[in-house]
Amino acid sequence: MTTAPNTALDGTDGPPEETPDTGRPGGERRNRRPRSLIVSFFGGYGREIGGWVSVAGLISLMSELEVDAPGVRSAVSRLKRRGLLESERRGGAAGYRLSEAGVRILADGDRRIFERRVAELSAGWVLVVFSIPEAERGRRHRLRSRLTWLGFGSTAAGVWIAPAHLADEARRALTELGVREYAQLFTGQRLGFGDLADAVAGWWDLDALQGMYRAFLAEYEPVLARRRLSAEGAREGAAAFADHLRAVDAWRRMPFLDPGLPPEVLPSDWAGTRAAQVFLDLHALLRPPALEHVRAVTGGSSR
Repeated sequence: MTTAPNTALDGTDGPPEETPDTGRPGGERRNRRPRSLIVSFFGGYGREIGGWVSVAGLISLMSELEVDAPGVRSAVSRLKRRGLLESERRGGAAGYRLSEAGVRILADGDRRIFERRVAELSAGWVLVVFSIPEAERGRRHRLRSRLTWLGFGSTAAGVWIAPAHLADEARRALTELGVREYAQLFTGQRLGFGDLADAVAGWWDLDALQGMYRAFLAEYEPVLARRRLSAEGAREGAAAFADHLRAVDAWRRMPFLDPGLPPEVLPSDWAGTRAAQVFLDLHALLRPPALEHVRAVTGGSSR
């Protein structure tokens, strides 16, 4: 239950809470900053507590991840400007709630992260072909960035490819960015030629994706092993919350940069499958005690 890299809110290149330095994967540790953690918090728990949290409650919870009060307030201010959060008082307490756009973006994120699909080679591909005038280069840049965050690979200038199951998301991106007049959308099968795995390695930065997954495994496989050793340890609310939120924050970009390529075109030692299972196992183990802890700290602030 988290959010996603989605540009629907403000038309920026990356997720609503941040704009990446590049359109390529990596940098998840660099991005683990207050703004990103707060988005992950609202995605992971915000809707379960009614979509609203008091200022005091949010500051208390973020302090468990070594984010101080000024950092929380600064991050929230930016998220409000981007339209993800709105200020609201309840019962005399100041707090923040998800905007309507924020709720929609989080729902989109849930579908991508927790209903992650792995393509079948026989299902074919979707192609986005576009030629946007130089006078509209801003929209051209936004389209390239959005396609990257959807998991598309670039085959040539103005030609982007992904597994066919991303066709609907590509159609929506072209519509939301107002560039349908400059684009064509195709689905179909590859007829030839050469080795497809070699071609895929040129269209996607598989080395960067592999490194991203291995970094996640290096950090969170030991966390999962440690938690499994002790049933009591898995139930520790504050510690479970900190581990769970950090894992969600580290993971949530990955299913957007990786489109779920068919296994036949991936390296034999592809770490993505194992990384996904580690994340889902951690989520299943830690989210219940983490959510219980959040409810205890917020004191029923959603009611």
